[in-house]
Amino acid sequence: MTYYIHADKFFLENVTEDGGYLEIQDDGKFGFYYSEDEKPEGKIVEYTGKWIAPGLVDTHVHGSLKEDVMVSEWDGINRLSEGFLRSGVTSWLPTTYTADEATLTRICQMFGAHKGEETGAKIQGLHFEGPYFTAEHAGAENPKYLLDPSVKQFNDWRDQSEGLLNKISLAPERAGAKEFVRTVTKEGVVVSLGHSSATYNQAKRCVEAGATMFTHTFNGMPDPSHHDSSISNAAMDLHNVTDELICDGHHVKKEMVRSLIKVKGPEHICLITDCMEAGMMPDGDYMLGELPVYVKDGMARLKDGDNLAGSILQLNTAVKNVVDWNAATPEEAIMMASYVPAKSANVLDKCGSIAPDKAADFIVLTPDMTLSETYLNGKSRYKA
Repeated sequence: MTYYIHADKFFLENVTEDGGYLEIQDDGKFGFYYSEDEKPEGKIVEYTGKWIAPGLVDTHVHGSLKEDVMVSEWDGINRLSEGFLRSGVTSWLPTTYTADEATLTRICQMFGAHKGEETGAKIQGLHFEGPYFTAEHAGAENPKYLLDPSVKQFNDWRDQSEGLLNKISLAPERAGAKEFVRTVTKEGVVVSLGHSSATYNQAKRCVEAGATMFTHTFNGMPDPSHHDSSISNAAMDLHNVTDELICDGHHVKKEMVRSLIKVKGPEHICLITDCMEAGMMPDGDYMLGELPVYVKDGMARLKDGDNLAGSILQLNTAVKNVVDWNAATPEEAIMMASYVPAKSANVLDKCGSIAPDKAADFIVLTPDMTLSETYLNGKSRYKA
C-alpha cells in the first residue's frame, strides 16, 4: 500500500525541505514530495521532530560483526549486509585487501554466484583495494602480494564476479598504471589512487588517464608538502576528483578534515569507513586479512608495527562527527555519505538520493544527527 512519511525535514536529491510529506509507493520506491500545505490523502506515518535522509552508501568497507569480506562465506556476508542497516547503510561495496590471485578469484566467484541474494544493505559492486600498490605505503596490506597492474588479470576477476567488480584502488607509480587506468575506465570501472609514494605528476597522469578518486586521503600516502609535492597534494589540488575520507578522528584529525572539505568542497568528499571485522564489536584481538590486529581506544592497529589497520568506524558516526566538528552542515554531511559515494561509484541510478522511482532506502535521524531508524525498499528494517 502506498503511504506517506511526514517529518520536520527532508534531504531530497536537489533541495532540503522543511516539513512536508514523502510518498512511498507500493512498489517500494519513492514517489513525490508534497509540502506542508499539500497534505495527501492516504496512510501517513508520523515522524514529527525527525529528519529523513537517503540511506547511506559505504563504498570502502571490509567488514564488521567479526565478518570479513576476505574470509567470510556467503552466510557471513549476508549477516554483514543485515548488520549494516544498524548504521544507516543501505548500499555498500564489499572491499578486499591485497591477497594472492587464487584468494581474490575465490572472492569474485562467491559474490558472482550470490549476486542479488543479500537481504540487508544492497551490494552495489565490489571494490578491490589492491593488489596493485607500492610496498612503502602498503600499511596493513601484505607486501608479498603486491603486483604491477594487469588488464587481463583484472578482467578475469571481473568476469568471475559476474561484472560486480566495479572499483579498484591502485598506486599510480606502478609500471603500466596510466595505461591500465585508461583501459579499464573506458569499461566503466572506477579507479582510485592510494597506498602510494607517487609524486604529484605521477598521480596527475593517472587522473588524466581516467582515475577519479583518491583512496582514504592522507592515509597510505606521504603527508602533503610545500616542498616535494606528492599524491596527497594531488588529492587536494586536482579538479573534478573525489577524495575518500575516514572521519573517525584517528585516521585524519578534525582540523585536517575541515581543511580538506573546505578546499575540495563537500561535493567532492566521499565519507567512507574502511571498517574491518572488529566494527560493532568489543575491544580485543582480531585479524585484518592475514595480519593480527588489536582494537583499543577506538582504533584498530597492527600488532606488528602498530600501524593503523582499517577502522571500526560506522558511517552514521562519520556523518555525525563531521557535523559535530563544524566541518560540514547536516545537509553536506548527508550528501558526502550518500549522493557523493553513489555518484563516485557510478551507481547513483540505484541509490544515494531521495528521488521519484528510486528504491525507497532511507534513514530517520534526530536533529543531532543520531540514527533512529533505517528503511529498505519502503519497509522499516531497523529501529535504534
